[in-house]
Amino acid sequence: MTKPIDMALFLSGVLTGSNATQQRHLRQARIMQAAIQQRWQRDNPWTWQLKHVRWFLTQHLQDHSDTTRYYYRLTVVLIWKRMGKSALRTTK
Repeated sequence: MTKPIDMALFLSGVLTGSNATQQRHLRQARIMQAAIQQRWQRDNPWTWQLKHVRWFLTQHLQDHSDTTRYYYRLTVVLIWKRMGKSALRTTK
């Protein structure tokens, strides 16, 4: 089993804002990483597909508040930006 990718290193080039904002993005990215790893056995964001992220936002966060889902969408935008992909568009 390989060691999961370090999200702090992965996102270091795209993280901006205050230290609290950066820490929130890192915490949320690690939570996403763990959930996608548990469900899809993919711990490396480079292997994630749109269906993995969409599942996380729609199914895994379905019982969370709109505000929480909004902040996770912001983190997803950073991950997508880091991967060089266009912005993720999801519907409710």
